Amino acid sequence: MEAYQIRVMTMEDYEEVYRLWKGIRGFGIRTIDDSKDGIARFLKRNPSTSVVAETDGRIVGAILCGHDGRRGYFYHVCVQEAYRKRGIGKAMAVACMHALKKEQINKVSLIAFKNNEIGNLFWKEEGWTFREDLNYYDFTLNEANITNFNK
Repeated sequence: MEAYQIRVMTMEDYEEVYRLWKGIRGFGIRTIDDSKDGIARFLKRNPSTSVVAETDGRIVGAILCGHDGRRGYFYHVCVQEAYRKRGIGKAMAVACMHALKKEQINKVSLIAFKNNEIGNLFWKEEGWTFREDLNYYDFTLNEANITNFNK
């Protein structure tokens, strides 16, 4: 099994991370939020909490992680299919949680699409709590920010 390294994501990683996202079937990519400018804004606001996993000089996993000063959030958690079941996803999540704790964030949340069976199973196996006591709402401020799902 190849060794992997978890490190902080930077804008220099954008092109390779974007290719990773594009290569994952069912992955949703937003036209504005996930553009180079959108990710630059996110990383500027959250410079030390997002991570990538590398092996042999290639990025094989990534998590966008940020916070609002009160709660942390995971976005776009992914591991390239050929590298799953090796502990990479868990190692990335733990690294992000340590980064959030350094910033005095005490709770982290994520959203997984209901049809993301692999992701939902992963989070349940890792001990995350599925919330049935709340409803999740959102409101679109920019209709041009469209989510396109990879086939």
